[in-house]
Amino acid sequence: MAAEACGVALWEVNLERHRYLATLFATKDPVRILRELQLVLGFPEPDPQTKHLLFLDEIQEIPEALACLRYFYEELPDLPVVAAGSLLEFTLANANFSMPVGRVETLWLGPLDFEEFLVGTGEASLATFLEQWTPEQSILEGVHQKLLLKLREYFLVGGMPEAVQVFRETGSFSEVQVVHRSILTTYKDDFGKYAKGTTLEKLRRVFEVAPLTIGHKVKYTAFHPDWKAADIRQSLELLERAGLLLKVTHTDASGLPLGSQEDPTVFKLFFLDIGLVLNSWGTQGLDLDSFLDGKFLEEGKLAEQFAAQSLAYSQGRDAPPRLHYWLREGRNTNAEVDFILSRGTEVIPLEIKAGASGSLRSLHQFMALKKLSTAFRCDLLPPTTQSVFTTVTTPSGKAEVTYQLHNLPLYLIISTFRVSSVSGATTRMK
Repeated sequence: MAAEACGVALWEVNLERHRYLATLFATKDPVRILRELQLVLGFPEPDPQTKHLLFLDEIQEIPEALACLRYFYEELPDLPVVAAGSLLEFTLANANFSMPVGRVETLWLGPLDFEEFLVGTGEASLATFLEQWTPEQSILEGVHQKLLLKLREYFLVGGMPEAVQVFRETGSFSEVQVVHRSILTTYKDDFGKYAKGTTLEKLRRVFEVAPLTIGHKVKYTAFHPDWKAADIRQSLELLERAGLLLKVTHTDASGLPLGSQEDPTVFKLFFLDIGLVLNSWGTQGLDLDSFLDGKFLEEGKLAEQFAAQSLAYSQGRDAPPRLHYWLREGRNTNAEVDFILSRGTEVIPLEIKAGASGSLRSLHQFMALKKLSTAFRCDLLPPTTQSVFTTVTTPSGKAEVTYQLHNLPLYLIISTFRVSSVSGATTRMK
């Protein structure tokens, strides 16, 4: 256990299993709470020579415990308290208390990313390789092919911890799919704790349809042609705040910050986890051979889903994910760049391809309009850098465009946030 490895005594309380503790937390007396937890749950007497950590799991089940966090901070400052839970935004929306601002540090956690998946499935050396990779470093063909294979496994398994654990223990994609179905059902059942009637119906409907719309500009009629857009928007916003949906918002991308140029009415959605997406699509029985034989037709969407959930938390977990893309809609043709990133003073466009090739027409358009010098593409090829020289048609007429294109394999996408091009020199960023 990580706490034990750090020399910390862990006091763990699963509040879902001990809901009767609500009256105890309602006292807002941390000394009494700690004493009764020790007596009721059998925690040993604290050792003055040992550091302790109180871990409150499934805290959404007892909202009173959330309100208590400030009192632990103020009255027992030497005792670290960690609280974790799912659908916390639902709990907060229905709570009759305010969060203890300035007393609680909030971290947003998503599914295991690809590097964490490698560690969790016994491939820690591959994870270390990816973490330490630099643009100057070539990747041996054997290593590249193994990483692509593990990437396909991740597409099927995803990053939900229970699914990863079952895959490591059994190696069975069928067993993993059972876990996925259970997780999706549990989420929908839990909605009933926070919403009723037509509100609950809309919430569940939007949750079920969202995986079918990933990667496309959202149209509210896709969720239900007869429902009011305002009702669907409310459900989408709540699911996004709860971390079940990832929103990627259009930005004009003419400079920084990207958020100052957002159009909140233009956005596309991605789901919590790629493994749950596949299960939502009704792909029970899908196996790795189907991927390897090219029998699966939606790899483009899955590649974008992988990119979205990989990028979502790469800038840190002290704020909710905030992702951007660029879209120009024309009468006869549209142009779209999958993701727009910012690094230092640079705006960096990123294109995602599921195969080893693909058109870059939209990227050329974007580079010509914004007059940028560096772009990234993630596909299935080993890393390369190339100079692009081409001519495009813009609203102002013909334009020549020249830029450096850094190609990365999809499994290195997190490195997109670690790498930036400055004056033509590729450098490592923290």
